Amino acid sequence: MRKAPQILTDIADFFLPRTCHLCGGRLRDTEKVLCVRCIETLPRSLYHLIPLNPMERRFAGIVPFVRATGHFIYSRNSELAAAVHDMKYRQFPSVGRRLGEIVGEELSMSGFFSGADCIAAVPMHWWKKARRGYNQTDFIAHGLSLATGLPVVDVLQACRSHKTQTAMTLEQRQANLSGSFRVSNPELLQGKGLVIVDDVCTTGATLRTLAAEVVASVPDCRLYLLSLCVTV
Repeated sequence: MRKAPQILTDIADFFLPRTCHLCGGRLRDTEKVLCVRCIETLPRSLYHLIPLNPMERRFAGIVPFVRATGHFIYSRNSELAAAVHDMKYRQFPSVGRRLGEIVGEELSMSGFFSGADCIAAVPMHWWKKARRGYNQTDFIAHGLSLATGLPVVDVLQACRSHKTQTAMTLEQRQANLSGSFRVSNPELLQGKGLVIVDDVCTTGATLRTLAAEVVASVPDCRLYLLSLCVTV
């Protein structure tokens, strides 16, 4: 005989079936937000398997780090781009959490997080967060935490708002971000391995600025730079 909670779940699924955010197909009991088939078709970069990969070359010689990677290849007009847009602008932060969980599971198998102690999301200025209602990168970070067991720490703050960077060059982005971030409670990061996670890495300016701020505040903090998606 089925237990009452399972019966209630079956009834809810009948009237409000859970569907895959990408293909719209019905999800199985073991699937969350995305179906297995859609997850398998997401374009992986496999950068974490390549020494001095294209993501690491964006930071090499500029800021010290242990490892860096962008997990999914981002291209305009793709299903992944649509999912990222929904995650950021259409009130679907659960997509970020699920993608973060997938990234965490896959990178853990390669030892990417070896030596890491905690995770921090790229912060969002309070006014922008109030307008949007959430910081999508927080959800990615919590998905990573679910998969890895590493705690999420609230130690990075956006202390100054900045303009949208979509059409900016690397130099313009860096100037735009100057003075935007600070480290709160730096003592929590002393001697620790910190994973800084972003949603989409285009030039690397955001991660570069944050990494430089962490290094300046906590010189003995070891950095792992991770982006959910990366452009090529």
